[in-house]
Amino acid sequence: MEQRNALERFAQLVRTGAVDPGDGAVRLGVDLGTANIVLAVVDGTNAPVAGAWRHSSVVRDGVVVDWLGAVSSVSDLKSELEGRIGATFDRAAVTVPPGVDEGTRKVFTNVLEAAGLGVSEVVDEPVAAATALGLTDGAVIDIGHGTTGVSLLRDGAIGFSVDQATGGHHMTLVISGAKGIDYEEAEQFKTSTAQADLVFGLVRPTLEKMATIAADALRGHDVREIHLVGGASTLPRAAEVFEGVLGEPVRRPAHPLFPTPYGTAMRRTP
Repeated sequence: MEQRNALERFAQLVRTGAVDPGDGAVRLGVDLGTANIVLAVVDGTNAPVAGAWRHSSVVRDGVVVDWLGAVSSVSDLKSELEGRIGATFDRAAVTVPPGVDEGTRKVFTNVLEAAGLGVSEVVDEPVAAATALGLTDGAVIDIGHGTTGVSLLRDGAIGFSVDQATGGHHMTLVISGAKGIDYEEAEQFKTSTAQADLVFGLVRPTLEKMATIAADALRGHDVREIHLVGGASTLPRAAEVFEGVLGEPVRRPAHPLFPTPYGTAMRRTP
């Protein structure tokens, strides 16, 4: 299945709760994000089979801050998928933010083990996203809820990564202050299609700051492709802002939240 179509299909499966018949043994990937936990299932050909997600705040700035909440969410989503697919999972790959220390990586793997899953691989988030996008040489800019991460990949491995504290959370704070509304209401307002133009006007300076983080990180490097992913990049004109600051074409998939979990499930260990 062509990469773009596969990502589109995975997004549909997550949002509808549907299941596609697999071809060969299924594999599970777990993405513990700052605002969402997403589980992805692929078959032996890396075609999407199913997915499940839950809004969550168990991770903050790349650190698991709610251990019981993380374990409970992964366990529940795993059970939900097993019921839908009719399979039992005992292993999974899991994402971690790039550049975290060994102790932090161990906390992420401990979450899986406490949820009844052996760890088949620990995958840096930009490597997982690049796997789903079919990218081996280029840059992945990941706008999460708390941070903007920039990773340069060469031959499928991370050459370097930069992560700074500006993300979707900061856009919500801007909206909350400008509109005089509480945080949760601002979160809903941020995603309202009816208010898209107003939202863009309010958060454009924050997007430009994120794009400047990326421009500073990539300055002096020969970058073949630039891809924008992460839940906070779903604003309709986000890629436009990044292109304006970077002066280069920026590719954003139709569902930028999902390359990372989907790519995690696609990973194959020796």
